Amino acid sequence: MTPQSIARAAKPAAELTDLELAQILAERLAVKPADWHRLNRDRRVRASEQLAAALVFLLKQNSEEALVRVEQAAGWLNRSLQAPPCPSHGDRKTRLAEHSD
Repeated sequence: MTPQSIARAAKPAAELTDLELAQILAERLAVKPADWHRLNRDRRVRASEQLAAALVFLLKQNSEEALVRVEQAAGWLNRSLQAPPCPSHGDRKTRLAEHSD
């Protein structure tokens, strides 16, 4: 958690703005690096993450970015999206070919 999010979380919910509440929710639902391998293909988790981000963008008056996140959430739910390969591992076949030279 960032220092700002810790300060926000310390306040009673009634004292937080809608945007602050949405930001806390988005941080909480975001897939953390330590959980990436376990959760990167969980459609419910990924859709929740995207919908929370969409709410933050919507409350920041950025409808275009909000819509992108809503569409991504829909893609997770309707199975038209798949998890990308892990960025730290890359394409295994490419790495194996590079090391066989």
